[in-house]
Amino acid sequence: MQVTETLNEGLKRGYTITVTAAELDAKVQEKLIEAQPEVEIKGFRKGKVPLAILKKQFGSRLMGDAMQEAIDAAMKGHFDASGDRPALQPEVKMVGGETWKEGQDVVVEMSYDALPPIPEVDASKITLERLIVKADDKAIAEALENLAGSAKSFDDRKKGAKAKSGDQIVIDFKGSVDGELFEGGSAEDYALELGSGSFIPGFEDQLIGAKVGDDVTVNVSFPDGYGAKHLAGKAAVFACTVKAVKEPKPAEINDELAKKFGSDDLAALKAQIAERLEAEYKGAARAVLKRSLLDQLDGMVTFDLPANLVEAEANQIAHQLYHEEHPDDHGHTHGAIEPTEEHKTLAVRRVRLGLLLAEIGRKAEVTVTDAEMTQAVLAAARQYPGQERQFFEFVQKNQQMQQQLRAPVFEDKVVDHLVGLAQVTEKEIPKEQLQKAVEALDEM
Repeated sequence: MQVTETLNEGLKRGYTITVTAAELDAKVQEKLIEAQPEVEIKGFRKGKVPLAILKKQFGSRLMGDAMQEAIDAAMKGHFDASGDRPALQPEVKMVGGETWKEGQDVVVEMSYDALPPIPEVDASKITLERLIVKADDKAIAEALENLAGSAKSFDDRKKGAKAKSGDQIVIDFKGSVDGELFEGGSAEDYALELGSGSFIPGFEDQLIGAKVGDDVTVNVSFPDGYGAKHLAGKAAVFACTVKAVKEPKPAEINDELAKKFGSDDLAALKAQIAERLEAEYKGAARAVLKRSLLDQLDGMVTFDLPANLVEAEANQIAHQLYHEEHPDDHGHTHGAIEPTEEHKTLAVRRVRLGLLLAEIGRKAEVTVTDAEMTQAVLAAARQYPGQERQFFEFVQKNQQMQQQLRAPVFEDKVVDHLVGLAQVTEKEIPKEQLQKAVEALDEM
């Protein structure tokens, strides 16, 4: 077996792997001898089938296995000896694959972009500011008002009062498309909060100003991406009769409200709100601190990047942003999306920081525990209510999905490791200042 270098330019590598016919034949023979004791063929006792017959019957299949094992062993030996780590799965191509015949040498071309050497980083030179925000009385009062609003009730407005945004109206309605009533388009005594956005866009707006006893014709069009495909994009007419108009009445902020939300009394609810708010502030402050850490790391080192990694990342960014800008396009039939220079610049930063954090984590022996991985899977499964079991089974069988879930956990642990080595000071600030710092992250 021979490995010959054909390309060594920057991070690009190319090699020719040659497995001789004799080596392949020896490998097949080895497999036949290994299998012989368990093989039973009519006319021969178990374990006594001659190797020549075994080779005739199973040789071609074993030849394929032998080829793969030999090539895999050559690649592993090359990477162990060279110390190279491919940025992505190497591209492997068999020379003359379709015309190869048994008895010939097997020649394989292997190419890849190698991961570059990563410079050392002195984390003690990183200076960070951890922002601290306390939950003050004003923030707690705002949160209480929001809770009271969510627990609101509705009281009848005065006779003849017109419905306003935020009011609840009780209606009977019948919906039709092309003059025909459609299934699920009719209801009686339906309580609808105007402005809630729970109905088709434009439906609720046309009921503002209606009074009890009014008959209102609502004209709307179903969105193109509507769940019921036979209605998607269709114009519809709803004949509505208003039976009640009610104004919202927020719940009183007292012990009774606290009990509705699982607290013993108002004081306990306030304490829980303060704890929740400060946890939210802490998460936001961590995002600001992490961005500062990454910005400083990005400016501390420079090294060559694998072109295929940068290209793949740029394509991924372009694809992701396309779907954010076209939320109704859930498929992949939109054709190729050409990355812009901005996408490529962002890809360079992400790849550089990703490789740097991975190397720092490797040297620091940072690992993701089974318990941490389970928590990551549980968190992701919550996005699929009612399908958690199927999601778990999918993750167990899908290595790529496991890596996608493991990567952010690993990155956060490496960030924590670096923060522990950096010079960190604390600064208490008001909530509004933290909000501005978080908003600035999106502008960068």
